[in-house]
Amino acid sequence: MTSPPSGRVDVPTIAAIAREIGVSAPTVSKVLNGRPDVAAATRSRVEEALDRHQYRRRRTAPPAEGTGLLDLVFHRLGSTWSMEIIRGVESAAAAARTSVILSELGGGHRPPQTWLDATLARPPIGVLLVASQLTTAQQRQLSSRAIPCVVIDTDGEPPAHVPTIGSDNWNGGLAATRHLLDLGHRRIAAIAGPSDMLCSRARLDGYRSALEQAGLTYDPGLVRSGNFEVMSGYEAGCELLDLPERPTAVFAGSDMQSIGLLRAAHERGLTVPDDLSIVGYDDLPVAEWTTPPLTTVRQPLMEMGATAVGMLLDLAGGHDPFARRVNLSTELVVRSSTAPPAEVTSVLT
Repeated sequence: MTSPPSGRVDVPTIAAIAREIGVSAPTVSKVLNGRPDVAAATRSRVEEALDRHQYRRRRTAPPAEGTGLLDLVFHRLGSTWSMEIIRGVESAAAAARTSVILSELGGGHRPPQTWLDATLARPPIGVLLVASQLTTAQQRQLSSRAIPCVVIDTDGEPPAHVPTIGSDNWNGGLAATRHLLDLGHRRIAAIAGPSDMLCSRARLDGYRSALEQAGLTYDPGLVRSGNFEVMSGYEAGCELLDLPERPTAVFAGSDMQSIGLLRAAHERGLTVPDDLSIVGYDDLPVAEWTTPPLTTVRQPLMEMGATAVGMLLDLAGGHDPFARRVNLSTELVVRSSTAPPAEVTSVLT
């Protein structure tokens, strides 16, 4: 047999791969094209052989302008937070004359195979995943159809080859807590988001770092977890404000949790910020309309969505994105929900 010229990899044909692993050529073709009607065990054997031989479906030409579909997949919909990301995605997609298909995973962070089968049946020019990731097998199926994927606000550490866009959550938690420390608060509680989400853990790490830098001991008894929604803020707020020695300030992991906390404080006859200071996170439009207006950490949600679309369109066009990991900066927005604690105010007056 004649060896291939130096520097060239001799990629076997679909028929050769099929003979090697004992399946039909049409079965290999189905896997290459992302078809769902292949048994999971057979699909795995085919994908392993394709990887071993570095066989990749030839990238198709990018769709003509105005003909593309983009899949935007949320782990959970319904919050103003998700609407801000949708606005950013829609704006950038519209500018590229690309349509957006919206999906929700019901709170899960891994799409079911039924979602992937429906996606491959369309297929889109790319997929944007919000706070969720694909399994290795699902990544292979998208890759076999030359469908790129970008993750917004990843729930964990994604594979190195998957582009991600997020914000500096650690610095946001640090800035929020430092603000309360600078006002004179020392008994500062935190209401975190889900522990299985990277952004939530990073914000809590920033909170903890700020306390330690100020010479204060981190107290787990002042920390509660929720799901970023209003009710979790209310329930966690009730627990914290009913402690024998309640906190004088609370850093909440989202603006929606802050709204629930405001309700818990009101029910207990506490005035914000005289009796309790509150810092939220996200700077959603509603933050300006709470009573009092909410001090919060601005997260550039619309920009995150728009940037992710740009990265995805670059990949769909056969170009490498300008970066694989993008973390946009956050900013503390001071309004009326924070003030020095009562004991500090009385000393100053």
